[in-house]
Amino acid sequence: MTDQTHLSSTQPLKSNHSNNFSAPPILKNIAVIGAGYVGLSNAILLAQAHLNTQVTLFDIDPNKIELLKQNQSPLQDTEIRDYLTNKPLNLSATLQSVIDNQGIYQHCDLVIIATPTNYDVASGKFDTSSVEASITAVRAQNATVPIVIKSTIPIGFTDSMRQQFDNQILFMPEFLREGQALYDNLYPSRIILGATCEQQALAAALMSLYQQASLAPNVATLMMPPTEAEAVKLFANSYLATRIAFFNELDSFAEKYQLNSQSVITGVGLDPRIGQHYNNPSFGYGGYCLPKDTQQLKANYAGIPANLIHAVVDANNTRKRFIARQIIDKKPHKVGVYRLSMKKDADNFRDSAILDVINILKQYGMNISIYEPALEADSFEGCTVINNLEDFKQQNDLIIANRWHDELLDIKDKVYSRDVFGYS
Repeated sequence: MTDQTHLSSTQPLKSNHSNNFSAPPILKNIAVIGAGYVGLSNAILLAQAHLNTQVTLFDIDPNKIELLKQNQSPLQDTEIRDYLTNKPLNLSATLQSVIDNQGIYQHCDLVIIATPTNYDVASGKFDTSSVEASITAVRAQNATVPIVIKSTIPIGFTDSMRQQFDNQILFMPEFLREGQALYDNLYPSRIILGATCEQQALAAALMSLYQQASLAPNVATLMMPPTEAEAVKLFANSYLATRIAFFNELDSFAEKYQLNSQSVITGVGLDPRIGQHYNNPSFGYGGYCLPKDTQQLKANYAGIPANLIHAVVDANNTRKRFIARQIIDKKPHKVGVYRLSMKKDADNFRDSAILDVINILKQYGMNISIYEPALEADSFEGCTVINNLEDFKQQNDLIIANRWHDELLDIKDKVYSRDVFGYS
């Protein structure tokens, strides 16, 4: 990380990628609030030395900040680790608690908010309190700096913030995968910005900056009102959830009737309109985005005749109950859970489907232990944590794995997984 910053010339918005763009001077000093996958990947993306920007990343977690100060990644992401270690970056990391004392926002040309917005079951909507608190904190120091919301938010939230504060608040949806967040920012499928007509100059600067930062040629760009951009995010993730739910239901059918699920899925996917992608069965969709985004879109449909989005949410719950029943029917004495993460080699297991499967199994009195290297505690959710993989294998007569790993090859016969494309 360096502290170097340079001014550069402003370039107009173009729809295609060009390495000749220079970041406009008004976007020289950038603050990013939140060091999760979204915030950290955006901070690194915009801190690349060739952009001549200076990025300051804030987070409330002192452990994350300390690792970042040592150029170490707090997240399991290959590109993030590589860029922090090997690439020149104009990036610094600071605890959020120091902002009030130093007045950092006063000197910013752009603030990006990437704080978590979990779905609150009680209220039936995203908990946006961290985003609102961040906007309030920024405006207390700087009344005019543009604020870009990167957090996933309900449809209509940006407009409500613009009414409450000012019209210098924009929304820019993220389309990232856990463990590949920086890669997806370096090679984006599209760049979408929620802004109004009077913000065209700012929108052009933002689009240009993100195009410069990417390594992909001819990146599609699209500007639309913030509310429509919010809808794009929720509907895109809900479509992905729908696809997962469909292939999971196909797999449930195949397992019940003892069909080769892989063969059926492959045959279905040979139709080019369907394709051989995003089709690997699992215990259910989970992770940062899909569960909460489908729930929020379902809530946004209040008063609108609809069936599909509700059915997708219900289908995911049905799938987890089906998986649990399949395990229970095997009558195991001891059930071992191999990894809690949603994806192979990931370190995050927030809202992972296997957590719900565990809870169902516990209701039936199952003796459950967990192997999860990311856990340091001796127990998790009332289940014993076994840190030694060999001990874990020996102590359980059935091991369930949402995602297959070759280190289970020696006990393949006692592994239950629906990862039909992951088996060696």
